[in-house]
Amino acid sequence: MLEITCTGSPVEIGRQHGEAASQQVAGSLAFYRRLFEKYTGKPWDEVHSVAKGFATHIAQTWSAYYEEMEGVAWGSGQSTLDIVALNVRSEIMFGLMNDQTSRARTDGCTTVVLKPTSTKCFMGQNWDWMEEQKENLLLLTIISEGSLPKITMVTEAGIIGKIGLNSAGVGVCLNAIRARGLDETRLPVHLALRMALNAQSAREAAHALECYGVGGAAHIMIADAHDAIGLEFTSSDAVRLSPDAKGRIVHSNHMIRSHRDLDESTEADSFARLDRIQVLTEAIFHSPEFRAGFSLVDFAQVFDDHEGYPVSICRAQEAPSEDASLFTIVMDLQQKSAVVTVGRPCCAESKHVINFD
Repeated sequence: MLEITCTGSPVEIGRQHGEAASQQVAGSLAFYRRLFEKYTGKPWDEVHSVAKGFATHIAQTWSAYYEEMEGVAWGSGQSTLDIVALNVRSEIMFGLMNDQTSRARTDGCTTVVLKPTSTKCFMGQNWDWMEEQKENLLLLTIISEGSLPKITMVTEAGIIGKIGLNSAGVGVCLNAIRARGLDETRLPVHLALRMALNAQSAREAAHALECYGVGGAAHIMIADAHDAIGLEFTSSDAVRLSPDAKGRIVHSNHMIRSHRDLDESTEADSFARLDRIQVLTEAIFHSPEFRAGFSLVDFAQVFDDHEGYPVSICRAQEAPSEDASLFTIVMDLQQKSAVVTVGRPCCAESKHVINFD
């Protein structure tokens, strides 16, 4: 996985991203061009029309994000609308699906947050998506001007917000939800992830996302050492999830709470994975290490589970599964550290350590 560090103004950060990962940005665009047409039936000029609607509002309301996307376009030699389309790809792919394309796969996978004590928090996930996109993943570090925290995240080339943590100890995870509907006046899912990573605390991040709303369906998990918050979004509402009595939030690729006017289409394995992660985390609670000595190595084991293979938590791209676990991230938010494993947990291809302290 290509590692990049970008510094400076939003446009400079974007330019450095685009230049260093120009091949991967082109790869992301080729990948999503095929997927958008396959799952929404929309050719690229219609995708641009949708992206333009988002771009206008982003430029007016969140200008720094728009400038960074312009920088990515400049650095990679792509058009700005191409880069905006990548950054609103969840809204395009799932929000615009029709009756012929409602079997579109979701990415986002199995997420967990565990709080052994009031000041300790572990969070992580497997990110399941099509193997073809693995070569376009980046480990992206962003050092912005001013007082914003330093960010390190795993993202798809060209996309300016995804899964990771910051130097303030705020971490974010994502579950895609396959539900119709989009709103161009709200934050696109991936920019919502970036906004959360720009925050100084989980509470600040959650408040900001609830104020702006999100343009398509998703579950965004936000945590720091003190707080853990799950936020289920549709294009028209938001519902909070709090840790249970044991300090746990788990999620997969379907809504857990009720939402108004929800038009959702869910794979059966999402329910099975949610049940399974409940069982696996329950076992952790009974382990002697949980409140003293529990580590990221221990935590990572919950994501290396094969019950229900190949559509298991550790997923393989073998029929009937159309995707695989491309990376796993586990975070210790008290220590402001994380480990990213590329490839399926059972057969890791590489490991990358993130440490802000």
